[in-house]
Amino acid sequence: MRHTEHPGLLRRGSLGAALLALAALVTLPSAQSPAAAAGAPLPQTRAAAGCGTADAARGGPATASSTEHAGTPASAAFDGDPGTRWSSQWSDPQWLQVDLGSVRELCGVDLHWEAAYGKDFRIEASPDGRNWTTLRSVTGATGGRASYEVSGEGRYVRVLGTARGTGYGYSLWEVAVHTTTDVTGPVQGGGDLGPNVIVADPSTPGLQQKFDEVFARQEESQFGTGRYQFLLKPGTYNGLNAQLGFYTSVSGLGLNPDDVQINGDITVDAGWFNGNATQNFWRSAENLALSPVNGTDRWAVAQAAPFRRIHVKGGLNLAPNGYGWASGGYIADSRIDGTVGPYSQQQWYTRDSSVGGWTNGVWNMTFTGVEGAPATDFPSGPYTTLDTTPVSREKPFLYLDGDAYKVFVPAKRTNARGVSWPANTGGTSLPLDRFYVVKPGATAATINAALDQGLNLLFTPGVYPIDETIRVDRPGTVVLGLGLATLVPQNGVDAVHVADVDGVRLAGFLIDAGPVRSDTLLRIGPPGSSADHSADPTTMQDVFIRIGGAGPGLATDSVVVNSDDVLIDHTWIWRADHGEGVGWETNRADYGLRVNGDDVLATGLFVEHFNKYDVVWSGERGRTIFFQNEKAYDAPNEAAITHDGIVGYAAYKVADSVERHEAWALGSYCNYTADDTIVQHHGFQVPVKPGIRMRHLQVISLGGKGQYRHVVNDTGGPTSGTDTIPSKVVQFP
Repeated sequence: MRHTEHPGLLRRGSLGAALLALAALVTLPSAQSPAAAAGAPLPQTRAAAGCGTADAARGGPATASSTEHAGTPASAAFDGDPGTRWSSQWSDPQWLQVDLGSVRELCGVDLHWEAAYGKDFRIEASPDGRNWTTLRSVTGATGGRASYEVSGEGRYVRVLGTARGTGYGYSLWEVAVHTTTDVTGPVQGGGDLGPNVIVADPSTPGLQQKFDEVFARQEESQFGTGRYQFLLKPGTYNGLNAQLGFYTSVSGLGLNPDDVQINGDITVDAGWFNGNATQNFWRSAENLALSPVNGTDRWAVAQAAPFRRIHVKGGLNLAPNGYGWASGGYIADSRIDGTVGPYSQQQWYTRDSSVGGWTNGVWNMTFTGVEGAPATDFPSGPYTTLDTTPVSREKPFLYLDGDAYKVFVPAKRTNARGVSWPANTGGTSLPLDRFYVVKPGATAATINAALDQGLNLLFTPGVYPIDETIRVDRPGTVVLGLGLATLVPQNGVDAVHVADVDGVRLAGFLIDAGPVRSDTLLRIGPPGSSADHSADPTTMQDVFIRIGGAGPGLATDSVVVNSDDVLIDHTWIWRADHGEGVGWETNRADYGLRVNGDDVLATGLFVEHFNKYDVVWSGERGRTIFFQNEKAYDAPNEAAITHDGIVGYAAYKVADSVERHEAWALGSYCNYTADDTIVQHHGFQVPVKPGIRMRHLQVISLGGKGQYRHVVNDTGGPTSGTDTIPSKVVQFP
């Protein structure tokens, strides 16, 4: 093994390398300058006209022909850290490449060699990682720092070494790639909120009519393109009934919920679907108070419909009119003075709130940090209750400070119980001019340019096709969506990559897979991330993922978390079981959530219908509080889902290498409509070790469409029949 702490060892052979380089220069044709012919580096201060200064390769997926050892991975050359490096085996040729996420116009490449440098190499580009074009051929290089002007395009950039400058391998501290940009000047922060945001105050004429008009458009528009956000200025609104359909959000613009008082209702019901609320997805209410007309508000929702920071001065009914089926749901940072009645709701998670009472539940009702929550009664009943939430941080939200829009960014809380307001301790406010207000028609290039300038992002309601990966590299960046703003990756790019940095807030948007397969729709941290973010973790809140339904969509991984200490607070990661573009291969997506980072906490985790594992957890000391899952309805037969001698992929798998993991209140349901004879071996698969603690697990066959043989590993009785009776395990192992 080569040790860089002995530089004298690395100098052996340097004279020979220098003589070879000199010979190469001496024998060049006289018609060319030595610098041009040899591919000599350009001065660091010289840049091609229109060539951007941002590093398009930073944090990108990296691979190499070889690595010297585990401490010198390919990713280290693209992590922005000059103290980490890639190094290869001691032979020729060797290569190092990076995926930029989309085809880019390339204009410059910077190389920072360690002592083991490349003497002869090529800089190449490819649209697909297979067919390569040479952008620059370099001979007789002498290492150090070098910048090369290039011209061409490609999604992948590769450094292909053909002759080493020393007897060791190739070793690069950093590689940076620069691209041209269509942005002609600085991206401006602030501005108006776009065409799909309706801002109102109590004197706004026709407000009820506007709510009714939007509801008429959105009530049944499950996979449509309409997106709407209502923002209510502080004041009192009398006689308002805000019915919310798909992709419609209503929020108060006060700093505290009681600043916006509705004497009326915010209503979600299921008349459009014959009283069945299991498809009331993608809508939200936030940051206001309401006094329901009849004393009880109706919020009969399914997944991806958060109820945050609400003061209900009365009761809350979570079931549709007629008490048809319902499959929610999520409440956080809310105070319900009266009683919450779930009635027909199959499952629900409530966090850091206060309730006047809770009447019942079907299968899984979970509470953490909720004042007034019922006591745990699992397995005889549906309740799992923890006194506090280990770590939480509320979602950022838009508000008015006088006449100025700002975004409030709440602080992290530890062992929280009850609501965070009105104290709002430790939170900070960001003026709107520190945000690029993204409106329909904005390009991914402009969005990335705004991020490179240090702006945050506020996505206004709309559908955004993106042809390059949105890269969030700056610590503390806020990416906030209004009205379920939707990102649709094009041509197989990944939608969003977050660097391994502190305190990024992702909140309030939907990623909808495009028709060309993406590798990973959302990635938090590059592979190998290891920084400590415990003091200021990245949070992912009300970020929803969809593959299929609105049309064919494809992805290998939906969400991959590589960074440590990430908080996942309410997500629905969904491979569609209905809608357009749905089929075992038509909207194939193998994995819902992969967690590789350590000390990651998920609260309110909904993941459904993936072709293989819905959740794979490989990081240490992970924790999940509340998990809801359905297995893929459309598995064609047992053979299609049999692996390693096991029928069916577990809904939630903890990797065999993990030593410590905890989870509470997990449920997996099967509804194998394509082949109802399938018997899934288990819902959960975990290593049997002292540090593994799984509590309150259940599996359920929905109407006898397939069955489970066990609950976890080989433990727990089978499901049977058509009566949807759960099979439960209180603790494992």
